[in-house]
Amino acid sequence: MKIKSKMLMIALVAALSTGSIAVSAYDGTKCKAKGNCWEAKPGYPKKVKGSKYDPKHSKAELEKQTASMIAQESRNKERAENFKKTGKWVY
Repeated sequence: MKIKSKMLMIALVAALSTGSIAVSAYDGTKCKAKGNCWEAKPGYPKKVKGSKYDPKHSKAELEKQTASMIAQESRNKERAENFKKTGKWVY
């Protein structure tokens, strides 16, 4: 019985020390703020615009999305007014 408890104690100490090493591996010296420790991968440019990481959004595509959202809000307003009048929701 003593050998089992001794082995269990050794295993527990080993597990706890391994976990604490993993947790304390990063010291947080490069954090911009507490909890904000994102760092770019090596080779990621300081300025994204014009690089291969630039998403290059098209102004026309962004306008399509804006128009779609405005149309959706308009339809929902009409549905709400119809619901107030009739008591039935029609899609």
